[in-house]
Order: sequence, then C-alpha cells, then structure tokens
Amino acid sequence: MNEFIDIFSSSDPESISTSVKLLLLLTILSVAPGLLILMTSFTRILIVLSFVRTSLATQQMPPNQVLIGIALFLTFFVMAPTFQEVNDEALTPLFNNEITLDEAYEEASIPMKEFMAKHTRQKDLELFMGYSEMERPETIQDVPLTTLVPAFAISELKTAFQMGFMIFVPFLVIDMAVASVLMSMGMMMLPPVMISLPFKILLFVLVDGWYLISKSLLEGF
Repeated sequence: MNEFIDIFSSSDPESISTSVKLLLLLTILSVAPGLLILMTSFTRILIVLSFVRTSLATQQMPPNQVLIGIALFLTFFVMAPTFQEVNDEALTPLFNNEITLDEAYEEASIPMKEFMAKHTRQKDLELFMGYSEMERPETIQDVPLTTLVPAFAISELKTAFQMGFMIFVPFLVIDMAVASVLMSMGMMMLPPVMISLPFKILLFVLVDGWYLISKSLLEGF
C-alpha cells in the first residue's frame, strides 16, 4: 500500500507518468459501461434483439446473458474502425508520452463524434443545443459531448423501436390469425399463444431470422 502511495507522491517524471496512466486506466474502467451504452451501437442492437425475443413470446429464450453477449460482440464488430482510430490517434501517442492527456482526450473524441453524428437526427441535436442556448456550430467537432451524447442516445432509441415495430408485425399477424381460428372453433379457453408459438418459431427459422436481424443491424451502421 505504501508503494502505491509513493508512486503518486514521487517527483520522478517516470513515476508520475506511470501514475497518470494508472489513474487513466481506472477512470476508463469506471465509466466504460456508460460509454458502451450511450456512445456506441450497443443500445440499438440490444433493444432490437430484445424485441425479437418479446415478439416470439419465448419468455427467457434466448437468455439475457446470450442477448447481451451477442449485442456486445456485434458492437465490437461495428465499432472496430472507430476504436482502432481512437487507439492510433489518442491512446498509443499518450502512452508513448508524445501528447498530453488533454490532447489525447481531444483526439479520442474526434472519431467518436464522427460516428455518433452519422446516426443522430438533426431534430434531436437541435433539442439539446437549443436548451443549452448554443450557437450553431460550424462542424460537428464544435459540438460538446455533453450535448451530442444524449442526442445520439434518443436517436438510437427511436431507430431501435422502429426496427422493433417492423419485427413485431408478422408475429402479431400470426397471433391474430390463430386467435380468430380458435374463436371460430369455440376454443375460447385455449390460450392462443400456446398454439401460435410453434408457428412463430417455425416462421423465424424458415426465413433465417437471426441472419436477417444481424444483417439489418449491420447495414444500419
């Protein structure tokens, strides 16, 4: 413990550099979940996958852990070019003592802002800019992250719910058709979901649903 304290109290430049790197690492790890959820494609992907499970009415199948795992790796796949640019332009020069911490923050925010700006509706961005009484920026890099991140988040929510609605429609049609047939046969006490579930799973498998969902998500970015 004393050695850990000595690192931060030492006046040696190398020790100070090490302490800054350690502090930076701890900071990144503490805010990583929030960054992952609000500044990447994770939110849209997870919501859409959750809509798929809800529309199929399969309860906990696939389990939450599977959906989160799929969403996580799809996010890494989508964000790989952006993360690579952040590493090349900000993290690597910082760890090599070529730039300062403030410069690394500015360099890291550039690719992240470019990614979020591509998927943020102008209406949502204007909402937060108007609330903070900001002047119209010349470029997206002039927009602070405190304004861009919430605008990006609600834009992703709308896109995810639009995709979820389109996923719900065919399965809703199956539920309505099964309910109508059961009612016409006088089987009002038999839950329609029990009969429609095999048909919905069969339809989803026949059209290769997971492939189509993954393809739609990837093409959306």
